[in-house]
Amino acid sequence: MIDLVLERENYVLAKKLLDASHARHQALAGNLANAETPGFKRSDLKVDFAQQLQKLAAGDDLQSIANLEIQIEVDLNSPSVRPDGNNVQLDTELLKMNQNSMQFEFLAQYVSNSLKRIETAITGQV
Repeated sequence: MIDLVLERENYVLAKKLLDASHARHQALAGNLANAETPGFKRSDLKVDFAQQLQKLAAGDDLQSIANLEIQIEVDLNSPSVRPDGNNVQLDTELLKMNQNSMQFEFLAQYVSNSLKRIETAITGQV
């Protein structure tokens, strides 16, 4: 019974997005930590991750969604903001981190509510 709930598309997608949000948060934190490091290049979630996930979700292939690798890549296309080649823009990174935190909080709440519904179904108590 519980396996059926945990294998539903919404739950699998939310779990994958939580994992991606966590990985992105680590990359953004690394960018902020290295904002003053000469020559440092920012990192972020691979650009096509959302497109890959959307394509897999449209195909209803839950196993492929679960197996989708979350990759962090160095952003070599952003222009340098300092003479030493560092391309970390503090304001932009803080904004991205804030957006990512809000997404993570939403997804965590969604998954938590899903698990609470399972608990309610099993115990009959709210």
